Amino acid sequence: MDLRQLAALTAVADHQSFSAAARALHTVQSNVSTHIARLERELGVTLVHRSSGQLTEAGELVVSRARRVHAELEALTADVASSLGEISGQVRLGIIGTTGRWLLADLLADLATTHPKIRLVTIDATTTSLIPQLAAGRLDLAVVNLPVTDPDVDVEVLFEEEHVVLAPENHPLAGAQRLSLHDLAGIPLLLEPPGTGFRDDLDADAARAGVTLVPEAEIDGMRLLASLAYQGFGAAILPASAIVERTEGTLHSIPLDDTTPRAVGLATPRRGRLSAPARATVELIRTLVAADVPLRPGLRLVTPGRNRSPEDDGIVSNE
Repeated sequence: MDLRQLAALTAVADHQSFSAAARALHTVQSNVSTHIARLERELGVTLVHRSSGQLTEAGELVVSRARRVHAELEALTADVASSLGEISGQVRLGIIGTTGRWLLADLLADLATTHPKIRLVTIDATTTSLIPQLAAGRLDLAVVNLPVTDPDVDVEVLFEEEHVVLAPENHPLAGAQRLSLHDLAGIPLLLEPPGTGFRDDLDADAARAGVTLVPEAEIDGMRLLASLAYQGFGAAILPASAIVERTEGTLHSIPLDDTTPRAVGLATPRRGRLSAPARATVELIRTLVAADVPLRPGLRLVTPGRNRSPEDDGIVSNE
């Protein structure tokens, strides 16, 4: 089995066609076809439907393993290079937007000072998007909303944050000093959609309080949700870390009681060992969070520790 064959198959999986895979690999389509055909003969199965460019079930299994092989090879190269002196190599970091807005600038600055040869590639996305990428080996680590139930991922809690309501000045809620879930009954709000961790936790809190939240709009992406609130589109329920701009004058940030704090954590793959650049990045994230979180209203540190996986209890998640 040749690594070029695995690379060709992975490129087809990522780009959905032989021609697009060839462009991504800076080669010609015939080379991609030849590599995959040889791999299919060696394994005795069809890996790609030629008519659609989609992987077969066997192809999906091979690509899943191939991504892990590629990640381990990258980690091996980075570890060897780092053992000879300065830590160097690429780190692929996923991060939710609300945390990335205040953490990423400091992380980039500190990496440039302490580990200038680490190349950080950052993906800003929701937790529901980042966790499958991490489990598949496309990311080295991710800062995500908890809980995470994927059996291929380990997490440690970084901090917890309270909920707030961000309301325009002319909104009925704007004059409140504090709010409870009962105060929100019947009032249209900007919310994340059901199925996201933040919304599901919020709905559970509301159900316990006997309140049904009314969506004015449902937006999957906390950063976009916060942006709409800042633009005055409506009142939004947000985690405290989403409040980074000053809210004097036309906007009011109001603490929301009766809600379970949101936990934010650092997720890493369960299989394999993090590369030296990834381990250095993890340590910097921990250091920055420990220094910055106590200074931010509504946020508090949590002693790090690994969340139990469904696998630990013999439970398999279907989510």
